[in-house]
Amino acid sequence: MLLFLNFLKKKKNEEKAKEADATTIESKRDNKQVATRKGEIGEYKIDIQLDQLPKDYRYLSDLLVKNPKAKSGYSQIDHVVLTPYGIFVIETKNYQGTIYGGNDQKTWLVNGKFKMMNPFVQNYGHIKALTALLDKKYHDLFISMVSFTKRCTFKVDLDYRKIASNEIIVYDIELSEFIFRKVSVLRIQHKEPLLTNVDITTIYNSFSNANITDSSVREYHRRALNTNSSKENANLSSICSICNKPVSDKVKAYCLTNKKFKGKIYCYDHQNIKR
Repeated sequence: MLLFLNFLKKKKNEEKAKEADATTIESKRDNKQVATRKGEIGEYKIDIQLDQLPKDYRYLSDLLVKNPKAKSGYSQIDHVVLTPYGIFVIETKNYQGTIYGGNDQKTWLVNGKFKMMNPFVQNYGHIKALTALLDKKYHDLFISMVSFTKRCTFKVDLDYRKIASNEIIVYDIELSEFIFRKVSVLRIQHKEPLLTNVDITTIYNSFSNANITDSSVREYHRRALNTNSSKENANLSSICSICNKPVSDKVKAYCLTNKKFKGKIYCYDHQNIKR
């Protein structure tokens, strides 16, 4: 009788474990679907912005081109807009929260906790891959733009919001506005267009012909990026912003949740310094 009761108890526990696993799997699937959906909505909003551009502008989206200097061997560019006064290379980000960053930082912070690569460093690599496809006379005409959703708040260098800059950060709903404003400034600086219709067509064809559409290559690139991202996150150590001394996860958590530290991490010795 005792053996039979133990058998029933074991079977019940196994069923609970299976139900818990199924719930976890379903939760992960739902989270992935939500993330995918948010990404699709974000890209849709970008597409609306790009469709508002003048007819003599041309744009390409989701380009995958060879880049020997990239870890995967390729660069994937979200959008490229060709105008008579410049070539806009646009990197889109689908984050939520406060974005902290500066032009001298290789990594930026989201909500003061999560690290991301400086998107302008990332976009610089994309621009280098694109310039390799063009004649040198076009190389100085690139403008780097990074677009975030309105679910973000910027705490970045003010220069990134200035039209005079060639590195501009925008919200997705103001993308076309900033392109118009940048072109207007360039039009004042240059009496004649920097790119003719023939130039724009030539550049468009060069990018289009270099675009890799092979699904197996794109999947390889995606997997390579995910692998590298996981390794980089695993290797990121928690160190003091002043002395570079390693700190414990407990100290890191304390600093990141304390507003006075403004998203930075400090060892015990440097936490009491007035800021």
